[in-house]
Amino acid sequence: MIKKLSVSNYTLIDELHIEFDSGFSVITGETGAGKSIILGALSLILGQRADMKSLKRTDEKSVIEGVFDIAQYNLQSYFEENELDYDAGECILRREILPSGKSRAFINDTPVSVAQLKTLGEQLIDIHSQHQNLLLADSRFQLRVVDTMADNFGLLDEYRREYRQWRELQQEYTRLQTENRAGRDEEDYLRFQLAQLDDAQLREGEQEELEAEQQTLQNAGEIKGELAAIQECLQGEDTGVMTLLNAALSRLKSLSRIYPEAGEWVGRIESDYIDLKDIASTVDSSQERLSIDPERLAWVENRLDTYYSLQQKHRVSHTSELLALRDTFAGKLSRIENYDEELSALQKRVSEQEQRVNVIATRLSTERKRWASQISRMLTERVKPLGMPHLQFEIAVSPSRQFDETGADTIQFLFSANKNQPLQPVSEVASGGEISRLMLSLKALVAHAMALPTIVFDEVDTGVSGEIADKMARIMQEMSGCMQVISITHLPQVASLGHTHYRVYKSDTEDSTSTHLVKLSDDERVEEIARMLSGSSLTSAALDNARELLKRNDRKDGEE
Repeated sequence: MIKKLSVSNYTLIDELHIEFDSGFSVITGETGAGKSIILGALSLILGQRADMKSLKRTDEKSVIEGVFDIAQYNLQSYFEENELDYDAGECILRREILPSGKSRAFINDTPVSVAQLKTLGEQLIDIHSQHQNLLLADSRFQLRVVDTMADNFGLLDEYRREYRQWRELQQEYTRLQTENRAGRDEEDYLRFQLAQLDDAQLREGEQEELEAEQQTLQNAGEIKGELAAIQECLQGEDTGVMTLLNAALSRLKSLSRIYPEAGEWVGRIESDYIDLKDIASTVDSSQERLSIDPERLAWVENRLDTYYSLQQKHRVSHTSELLALRDTFAGKLSRIENYDEELSALQKRVSEQEQRVNVIATRLSTERKRWASQISRMLTERVKPLGMPHLQFEIAVSPSRQFDETGADTIQFLFSANKNQPLQPVSEVASGGEISRLMLSLKALVAHAMALPTIVFDEVDTGVSGEIADKMARIMQEMSGCMQVISITHLPQVASLGHTHYRVYKSDTEDSTSTHLVKLSDDERVEEIARMLSGSSLTSAALDNARELLKRNDRKDGEE
């Protein structure tokens, strides 16, 4: 429920601070006094659009703030999901309109988007206006009424889980069909590409080996010549390193007999000689093994051309990428060959899931049909006394062409206000006043079925008077037993039934006009209702009538 509303610099309001009580509150005031301004301010903290025209003084910002008790609404998860501070006893919604025309929104002093503010606001206050009466013709609203009264929300959640899974499977089946068609068109191309890669018999690392061999074969003559020269340097008869080293070794061995220090050098030169001999042997073997082989060179170059042409064709630069492409082509072909089997298996899953959806949809339909007749009866009983004695009302539940998020039903509210008039859709035959009374009665029914937010009735009693007005007021008062109800009204019958009475009025100064909202004392309330009964001039008779009306309603409350 809303506990406090504070408004500053908004339209005709300089500064306003008002506290609201639980139960049934009424707001009255002369036409043009500013009741719509109060509603406009309230709408802003519920996330409605704002603009600079709302500022009374264009050089200052406007601030609208509402304090709510949200203990009954189970909203903790919303606050956790949006990373907001949660206090069930006091939740503060604030909207600021800046002179630039921009606006800011806050929940418990944390900046939020207007969308977040609206999502929360819709769960706290329901402003019922003439515009909202149009909802009665909305099939989604009609369906929601039936599901609310039938308490179908658990069943609906179960249905939606199965429905969404069914839709996902359908989408997967459609995607697979499209993929299958595209794959069939591509199959010949894939087979050709795969055959070409398979025929090439590619091997990781082979390209590098071939490139090294190609370099050797292309330079075989030069390499053999250099190896022969190296061999001559190592083992030449007169100037070869090993020949000279062998001579030095013989002299050292002879010298070591008379010069012991030379004996240490012998071992070192012997070691070097062995290493050089091994190198000479390796060079000799390489020279003998190396041959100038034009045929081998041609084969190597041809093999490398296979690698290079495939890499150029597929725009890659390494053998590993060609091998990966080969595996990709093979995988796609394997998938194409198995599409029929995969489609068949998926079609079976789609059919099985559709059966599960159908089972729950059937249960929903059964509950809706069962409750449709009960709601029709209860609503008829409530609305007939409101000036429609010949009312006929029926909720028709018929199968829809296909499943959707709500099930497999089409709901239609059928209405007739006169004898012998056939039932027709509400939107086609009901007048504005009749729809207004239907909506009031519907909300009264729903209020007993679930915890509704605070509801503000904006002149829902327009066009009625006397006994009918009194009965509509009784319905609103009855609703206030399980929720906070605020009614903006011109009728004394409604105003006299409120537990708390507020008055909107204007005041003028030399410079401006201001709108005010005040809570009335008992005496002020008598005077306000007297004005509503007789006009601006307060007569003793009007005051007595107002007191009698309040006493009569107090007696009825006591009896109830």
